[in-house]
Amino acid sequence: MQPEKATSVRRAVDLLLALGGEEALRSGGLGVKRLSELLGEDKTRVSRTLQTLAEYSLVERDPETRAYRIGWSIYTLAARAGEARLLAAAPASLAALRDELHESAHLSVLAGRQVETVISHASPQALAATSWVGRQVPAHCTSSGRALLFDHDLAALQRLFGPGCLPAAGPRAPRTVAELLARIDGARAAGYAVAVDESEPGLAAAAAPVRDHRGRIVAAVNVSAPAFRFRAELHRAGDAVVRAAAELSLAIGARPLELDEPIEVR
Repeated sequence: MQPEKATSVRRAVDLLLALGGEEALRSGGLGVKRLSELLGEDKTRVSRTLQTLAEYSLVERDPETRAYRIGWSIYTLAARAGEARLLAAAPASLAALRDELHESAHLSVLAGRQVETVISHASPQALAATSWVGRQVPAHCTSSGRALLFDHDLAALQRLFGPGCLPAAGPRAPRTVAELLARIDGARAAGYAVAVDESEPGLAAAAAPVRDHRGRIVAAVNVSAPAFRFRAELHRAGDAVVRAAAELSLAIGARPLELDEPIEVR
């Protein structure tokens, strides 16, 4: 690479890092003058590099303030990279969780009103919850569903599930959106969700949310087992899934601070 091209690439990277920094986040973006000061670069060169980055939607300029901020293409690339890192990191975390609790461990995602399990490590015990990989179950009556809905307020839940009663499920499942919200609030306060006899009789589970680099929930880690054996272990399991979810969150770029900063879905 020629020296001038290497310098241009370095300038572009420095600009992206500056726009992803705390000052830019606090102020909603940075202008050419401020970016030039931070980089110690000529304003003309900075402006030219920003224009090139904007052509690829890596940065965008506010039409009113004229400040630059990170563009959507960066978030798209980060999301794709995060998904790959999550799928790569999850098996080891789930295996460790299974070995710690001796029960089945899963990674699940939200698919509309349903929860779909994408990775599962079966319990070593003879009597265990069946494999959930590829199966979809209602989000309102599972621990993983409630973990995935941690950031939903009442309006968001109503948009998702609609008016009226929630679909019939196990004997202890919530029947209304208001009841579901109360259970989500309790789970959020604890840091993890639990469910017993909700998706089906005799099944118990605990789950915690996984957050990405933007602090958004992208998956849930959960452990499930027959209720007669697992009911008394739910709180210990809750602590374990919280640790596993935090480990995966950090693996896909979440900052430690973001793990405690829920984002409301409106």
